[in-house]
Amino acid sequence: MSLLNLIPGIVGAFVGVVGTLAVSLILQRRDYIRRAWSSARAVYFELDVNRLSVELALQFGSFAPLGRSSFERLLPELATILDVAELQAITGAYTGHAGYQQMSTERDHPRAVRDLALHGLLTAHVRALEVLRAKAFSESERRMLAAAPPASVEITSATSPEAARTR
Repeated sequence: MSLLNLIPGIVGAFVGVVGTLAVSLILQRRDYIRRAWSSARAVYFELDVNRLSVELALQFGSFAPLGRSSFERLLPELATILDVAELQAITGAYTGHAGYQQMSTERDHPRAVRDLALHGLLTAHVRALEVLRAKAFSESERRMLAAAPPASVEITSATSPEAARTR
């Protein structure tokens, strides 16, 4: 067996290894990006629930706990698809949770101060939701989200005619 007979085998093995590595890296990168988009969606819906809780606190003084587990767990993946300004908008909504927690336990703040702080937190949540909506959803999904009525806080009186009819 001569060296000339081995060269095509060596070249073929090299091309096969390089091809396999390239395909593997491409598939791995695609999976990582897919997980990052999924992470953004999870954080979006967590922020939406938090936004509703902040609205509830603002309108009725009822403070429900705010969630942050998705954000804390998925932040590294989220950081791969967001630029610095977008990431800052997301973290801004979550950094306000400490003030929210303080307002929920200490009721001695004047209502005007509490309302101002809650409006600021609500604005931060709305901004973060806008950023994530633009990044994490396709155009058709954004249209569906826009068409769905936003969850908001509306309480009807138990003595209202609507409530009486549903009994």
